[in-house]
Order: sequence, then C-alpha cells, then structure tokens
Amino acid sequence: MRTVKYTRTTNWKQASSLLAKDPKSRAIAGGSDLLGMIKEGLQGKGLPRWETIVDIRTITGSDSIAYKDSDGLTIGALATLSALENHPDVQKRYPALAKAARAAASPNIRNTGTIGGNLNQRPRCWYFRNTEFNCYKKGGDFCFAVTGSNSYHAILNGELCYIVHPSDTAPALIALGASAVISTASGSEKTVPFDSYFTGPRVDVLRENILAQGDLLKEIHIPPPKAGAGMSFLKAQRRGETYDFALANVATVIVKKDGKADDARIVLSGVAPTPYRATAAEDAIKGQAITTEVAQAAADRALLQARPMTDNAYKVTLAKNLIVRSIMEAWA
Repeated sequence: MRTVKYTRTTNWKQASSLLAKDPKSRAIAGGSDLLGMIKEGLQGKGLPRWETIVDIRTITGSDSIAYKDSDGLTIGALATLSALENHPDVQKRYPALAKAARAAASPNIRNTGTIGGNLNQRPRCWYFRNTEFNCYKKGGDFCFAVTGSNSYHAILNGELCYIVHPSDTAPALIALGASAVISTASGSEKTVPFDSYFTGPRVDVLRENILAQGDLLKEIHIPPPKAGAGMSFLKAQRRGETYDFALANVATVIVKKDGKADDARIVLSGVAPTPYRATAAEDAIKGQAITTEVAQAAADRALLQARPMTDNAYKVTLAKNLIVRSIMEAWA
C-alpha cells in the first residue's frame, strides 16, 4: 500500500505556503473526492500522484456561515453542505443555494463534504476516472467520449475534452453573483467573481478552475438579495431522489420591477465543461413580463449552440424544459 505524508495547518497562509513548496501536495477537507482518486491510483500529467496531504480542517473559522444585511452572506470554504442547506439565513434569503446544497450527494456525504470541495471537485467522466484510458484530461491525446459512450457528456462548449462540470452549488452561486476569496502562495488574498473562476478545456484542458498550486478557496461572498428578486434551482438526474450527479441542472435569479424582468441570471451545470451561463436566455427575458411562451423562447435561445453527440441529444430537450420550469418558478 502506498505511503502518503500528512501535515496539519492552523491558518490559510501556512497552508498555501506548504502547498506552493510541494507540487505533489494537495489540500484535504472533507476528502470525498480526493481520497477516492488516491485509492483508485489515477495519475497522469493532469492527475499528479499526490504524495503529501495538507489538512485545512484545523483552520479556525474556516467553516463559518454568517449573514449581514449590509454585506450579504459569507461562507467559509469548509462549511459542510449540510450546514449550508440547513442554515436559516440561507434558507430564507438564498433558497436556490439551500436547494442546490441539498441536491448534492447523499446525506452522509453532505455531512462531511464541504462547499469548497463541491466547487473544486474533478470531473466525473468515466474515461478520466479509469486507469485504462489516457485521455486529454489526464494529459493524453484523445477524448474517448467522442467515439465512445457519451450519454453523460457535454452538449455545449465541448472542445478537446467533453467533460461536464459536476457541481450542483456552482450554478446557484454564479446566478447569485457570488465571488471567491482566494488565499495565495504569496500570503495575500484576491477576490474573483465565480463568473471568472472556472476554466474550460479551451483554456487549459488539464484544469477546471483558476487555482494555481498554493492557491486555496478560502471564502465565498454573496451580495444581499435585490428587492424583487425571485430564484429557483432545479436538478434532473437519472435515479430520481437518490444520490446521483446531474444530467442537467439550472439556477435562475430574476429581479422583478414594475411587472417585468429587470434583471436575470440563468446558469446551467451538467451540460458543459464549466458552469454555463445562458446569457442569450437572460437577454430574451429582460424587459419582459414573463409567460410560458417567453420562457420557452429563452430556453430555445439558450440551446442554439448545442452540439450533442451520439448518445446525449436528449440533454438538449431536458435542458430546455428545466430552463422553462426554472424561469417560471423564479418569476412566481
């Protein structure tokens, strides 16, 4: 059995510094994804063989959740999904986020899995997660999903690698206009909107976000909800209410003013390599009094660029239906 070194940390600066010094080190919080990948022996250029685990669970306050009317919601990256879904301020002011947290994984995993881990988990492509396939995502030279079994894969923005982003909470956070506070290897912090946080294969096929070695997601900030805001989160999965990853999901936030949609943010996951902000659908409903016809037109525009493969054309219809339902739910 392989040996893995273990180091505990007490603050973010220390953790970032330790990670920056060792390219074969990785931070651990809930460990739901990382430990499984270590046990499975997955490795490649895009999947280094981790030799050191840096524990960030011992950082005081890293799991806090706090709301202020003037600032909005601050979530420590190590807050568990269970804590998030059950927090009264999240349920009252950000119900789409509470619902997204509740949609992730099983109750046991949500009790240990963190919001940071849910956002930064690696893709669930069965070729990427199989030792027999040296795919693009691992550093190889072929995406086996193109000619193989691709029923779960991307229908939007696929290029080189047709993974889909697996996070349920990511689309809700983007729809809510959230930002990430990142602890860097230099000891400083930087704040980045989640609109710019995720990285697709067109930018770098070996990674899924902007975090460099030594960078750590420290906190999440969500501004206070705007007056007249309504929101929705919907998830479609193969096995109903059981633990499963999304075939597609959508988070929608609509700000209503004078009987019309003054602003809108519509974000999908499970259909593209990164959370997909459907700006065409947003533009289609802004300034409109929402009806089913308006919502359907928006959904059609959102999927105009879809390029399904042999086994996943069903996702186009599925995503359209989810968008219509989500718009109507947020409007109501």
